Amino acid sequence: MSRAWKLCLRRFGACREGAAVVEFAFVIPLLLTFIVGIMELARITLVISLLEGGLREASRFGITGLEADDNATREQQILGLINHHGAGLFQVDQSNLSTLIYPNFALIGDPEPYTDSNGNGTYDAGEPFTDINCNSKWDPDMGRAGLGVGGEIVLYKIDYPLDLMLGFLGDAIGDDGKLDLEASVAVRNEPFEAGDPGC
Repeated sequence: MSRAWKLCLRRFGACREGAAVVEFAFVIPLLLTFIVGIMELARITLVISLLEGGLREASRFGITGLEADDNATREQQILGLINHHGAGLFQVDQSNLSTLIYPNFALIGDPEPYTDSNGNGTYDAGEPFTDINCNSKWDPDMGRAGLGVGGEIVLYKIDYPLDLMLGFLGDAIGDDGKLDLEASVAVRNEPFEAGDPGC
């Protein structure tokens, strides 16, 4: 290497002009990711809060047994209340909402009772069981679909897939760019006279 080249490289190495720009280029992607990540987490927290609040408001209407004034069904009115409470951040449909009826609060999520004929601790096909949810098969959750009649316990549950703003964050905390959010509330219906409480 010639002396001129060595001198040129020495001057280039000693030059500090533009160092801030290079440092900024390294830092800005991390800084932006951090800021947008905080915004995403705040958005997730807000949507969860709105889902839970909307579900509580909808269940307050559901326990009354009233039909909506605008020719909508109880189910449509409940969905409308949830979505109204969402302030446009989400749109829940019938596939996201489930309502299950239980005999009492203590049995929420319990399986249908069965006789463990072979003593293995699990239900096996053919073992006798009590068909509480009236679907002619044994279920690991005894809840019966519907909004219930007066005095029954109803579990309202939302499973909502929220689209995430950041794709790579979706892989870290979600699945395929979506984060599954859940909200639920269990209430006892008021003692209104309507419907058939049985199968």
